[in-house]
Amino acid sequence: MPRLEDLQVKIFADGADLRDMLVMRANPRIAGFTTNPSLMRKAGVNDYEAFARKILESITDRPISFEVFADDLAGMIDQGRVIASWGENVNVKIPVMTTKGEFTGPVLRALSADGIELNVTAIFTAEQVCAVAEALDASVPAIVSVFAGRIADTGVDPAPLMRECKKILAVRPRAELLWASPRELLNIFQADEIGCHIITCTSDMIAKFGLVGKDLLQCSREAVQAFHRDATASGLFIKSAERAA
Repeated sequence: MPRLEDLQVKIFADGADLRDMLVMRANPRIAGFTTNPSLMRKAGVNDYEAFARKILESITDRPISFEVFADDLAGMIDQGRVIASWGENVNVKIPVMTTKGEFTGPVLRALSADGIELNVTAIFTAEQVCAVAEALDASVPAIVSVFAGRIADTGVDPAPLMRECKKILAVRPRAELLWASPRELLNIFQADEIGCHIITCTSDMIAKFGLVGKDLLQCSREAVQAFHRDATASGLFIKSAERAA
């Protein structure tokens, strides 16, 4: 029977809603936090630095990733240094490439050499992980985020790739492999079995933690009860065979 208590993989809450993040802070299973510009837009954030500093006032004991949004290498380096200055528990998120497909290796080298802890994001291939590992400073902690969930959306099983990425990162023992964009709770146990260090979960996924290990016969009965309840509430009926005749 699966148990969250047995997991070695760290769970990071993924989102940009201030209230949700503060609620997650009280959950001992949440080891860190990640955000991105898309999540901030969805949450209605319009002052990036004010939002980040508000979060960092309340969450001081766990890592939080904030992403650059510049699309040129020099701009990313500049923004990365600014973001890093916001707090000691900040990981600076750097996309693995620009919108034109240019590898951000020079950014990773410059910021990593500064001792800035990075979260390299939007990774989809083992080749990208190899390039990232080569660019990172071996002495500085970093997170390497592979978008396993979005890989699965293409019809490809991400598990073999994640195993390969774990082997690649052996040359960077201070770099942690993150399973990003999971689609279901099963992914947490897959990531743990592979040896991923971190997996991100949205608040919706975290709300389902109580389902882990639930009796499947009880799940079956509850599903049938829900179907019956909804059919009754909708006023649905089927004429009996005798009446139909």
